[in-house]
Amino acid sequence: MSGYGSFLVFAAVLVLVPGPDTAVVIRNTLAGGRSRGTWSAFGIAASNAVQGTAAAAGLAAVIVRVEPLFQTIRWLGIAYLVFLGLQALRSAVRGEYADLAGRATPADGVALRGFRQGFLSNITNPKVLAFYLAVLPQFLGPDAAVPVLVAFALTHAVIGVVWSLVLVAVLHRARGVLARRPVRRALDALTACALLGFGARLALDRG
Repeated sequence: MSGYGSFLVFAAVLVLVPGPDTAVVIRNTLAGGRSRGTWSAFGIAASNAVQGTAAAAGLAAVIVRVEPLFQTIRWLGIAYLVFLGLQALRSAVRGEYADLAGRATPADGVALRGFRQGFLSNITNPKVLAFYLAVLPQFLGPDAAVPVLVAFALTHAVIGVVWSLVLVAVLHRARGVLARRPVRRALDALTACALLGFGARLALDRG
């Protein structure tokens, strides 16, 4: 239980540090409203659960050891972050937001798009696999049972989705300010820089 308490503190601090997941949640909330931001958070949580379970079952270690497979996932993640960053940058440059003119954001595909972007941005991030493989065992020891590993991994996923939902709620409550075109353009520009920066850092990271 002491190890679990320490892990809770560590996981909470790790989740609070801004990263690609945070940028994707912010981007989706601004672009598609509370619903899309919420589904992005669920997509990220689902990816965390998948990767944590894979690590507990030993599958993640295989992926890391097979260099071509690992590099493929890594570069797919880089490409996806760059793609999302360019989308945000295009929105900032154009400054055209339909909802600012009083039209509601279309509901069709909001859930799927939000979930897909959250899931893909997280599942292609090799840093998540590294966390589950290298950091998680430090709190458990080498002989920990698979169900215990899964429980710890799912705890991290739950903490992550709670924080993401809080972030979505804050952005939603501030929509009166955020809906102003200059603010939206500035936030899109900042989000684009963050996503492109994370992609560049991932590309340059050889670790």
